[in-house]
Amino acid sequence: MRTYINTLLESGEMRIVEREVDGRFELAAVTARSQRESERPILFRKVRGSALPVVSNIFGSRRRLCDLIGAKDGSFCRRWTELMRQVGQDLPGFSNLAGLADFEDLKLSDLPQITYHEKDAGPYITAGIFLAKEPETGVLNLSFHRCMYVSDAELRVRLGTSHHLTRYQAKAEGASEALEAAILLGPPPEFVLAAAAPIPYDESELGVVGRLAGAPIPMRRCRHLDLEVPAETEIVIEGRFLPNVRRPEAPFGEFLGFYVPQGNNHVFEVLGVTCRRGATYHALVCGSPEDLRLLELAFATQVYQHLHAILPGIIDVSCIPNIMNIVVKIEQQYEGHARQVLLSALGVNHDFGKSCMVVDEDVDINDLNDVYWAFLTRGRADTRVFTIPDVPGFYRDPHKDHWGRLAIDATVPFGRKDDFVRKSIPGADRLDLRDYFV
Repeated sequence: MRTYINTLLESGEMRIVEREVDGRFELAAVTARSQRESERPILFRKVRGSALPVVSNIFGSRRRLCDLIGAKDGSFCRRWTELMRQVGQDLPGFSNLAGLADFEDLKLSDLPQITYHEKDAGPYITAGIFLAKEPETGVLNLSFHRCMYVSDAELRVRLGTSHHLTRYQAKAEGASEALEAAILLGPPPEFVLAAAAPIPYDESELGVVGRLAGAPIPMRRCRHLDLEVPAETEIVIEGRFLPNVRRPEAPFGEFLGFYVPQGNNHVFEVLGVTCRRGATYHALVCGSPEDLRLLELAFATQVYQHLHAILPGIIDVSCIPNIMNIVVKIEQQYEGHARQVLLSALGVNHDFGKSCMVVDEDVDINDLNDVYWAFLTRGRADTRVFTIPDVPGFYRDPHKDHWGRLAIDATVPFGRKDDFVRKSIPGADRLDLRDYFV
């Protein structure tokens, strides 16, 4: 991560805030305002109450994510699928970094205390990646979970019902045992991408890390846990989930744009905090482009891989404005092709995918304006839309607000492609307006 941050600094892509900012609302406000006008990452040099600088919006760009995995044509899903099929280095190498000469001990309160939204219950860690072992098999898992700061000894964590780490914790709790875990803040980017990746329960995200990196990654042993963590992680919080203990957590402003109400959630006992000398803290605004791009990485690739395995003509998948809406780009092969894609895509994930839209290969699936233009201009409004009523949705939905599915065919009528050739102005996309306006 440090190497990646330095690369962004050297290229001039990083926005830098030199003045001191308050971790309560101000840092999030600057980040959100910046993200409205730019995809550029942000470095805050000084955050009140902490000696550590803060970086945000590192992963808030599809282009940067594509660059990280070598998707030169911009098709993240296809390139990701290719990488996951590669044979070779499957697990990162474990080095013998037994000493901690380049690390120092901190307290949790030494980290930047960031409160993001007006009604949040307190400061939150939002970019922390949990690394834990499956209690029976030892398979390693990487996953994101929000953490509410309570004290130097305690975090409260919301574990989603569909996450593998939730099953790990339940197994340990069933044996009346604590589940050890390390929270990684600022690990190598491959760990961030792997933590967002959808893989089967019995496979390790560290295998994904190995394929992305293409080489062994140095690891070091934790000081308080029987775990190894990537040695180049900026900050590591070591601790354990206490069995049969739940305490109030939230409200918190989540990715859909609303507050999750207070509930009794898991308690994480902090055993120690270590950081690299000169560490940078990663802060992620939930629901921001950085959050949505990582969520999209997980869901869009899952949809793409499923569709590509069962149907022809699948080109790419995106999720805009968030993972509740799937957009699939296809090359039509037969009458009714788009409808089959719609039905198949909506069945991939039972939590998300509230709506799905299918478009032709000339539509920009990362631009909802272009997608909806295709629907409005390429056929009837009444026969190309259908709903699937009473299908359960988002797992935190006791009022059934996210039940049901909406499907929209925005493709041209089959066999009439020549009737819908988009007009173009030669040279408009290539010229530089600075050559024309003073």
